[in-house]
Amino acid sequence: MAVSMALPLAGGIMGSIFTAKSVKTWYPTLKKPSWTPPNWLFGPVWTCLYTAMGYASWRVFNLGGFEKQAVPLSLYALQLALNFAWSPLFFGAKKTGLALIDISAMGVAAGATAFQFWTVDPLASKLLWPYLFWISYATALNTYIFVNNPPRKDNKEQKD
Repeated sequence: MAVSMALPLAGGIMGSIFTAKSVKTWYPTLKKPSWTPPNWLFGPVWTCLYTAMGYASWRVFNLGGFEKQAVPLSLYALQLALNFAWSPLFFGAKKTGLALIDISAMGVAAGATAFQFWTVDPLASKLLWPYLFWISYATALNTYIFVNNPPRKDNKEQKD
């Protein structure tokens, strides 16, 4: 169980490397909606979500391993890879459009994961529901930022 929970948490920590500098320099310069959460909220929320995701994957894995649960666990791995790619795209490369494509694909993959988890262990699926809500919220936020912060022609938004 420890490995299942540590994997998403470790990925989140790695993503914070891309976030740390930009959240203080670039992110505050963006036009954001009034419903943008405070920066301090992201760490605790992601810690809870990653922990729940890890526990959910462990529950599914324990019901037959990868041999019997290849589809749900492969979908889980896909959505996790898309999740890990988002911070480098959004905060690292400052490519809000590519990040929007990524998070949209992540939402579809996470939804498919929750569906497949339900067929194996409904509780494992339910553990992903807060994550699905947060992805939907983050997708709306990413969309707003993408639409309201067009790339500058002088390309200065690429620098901190």
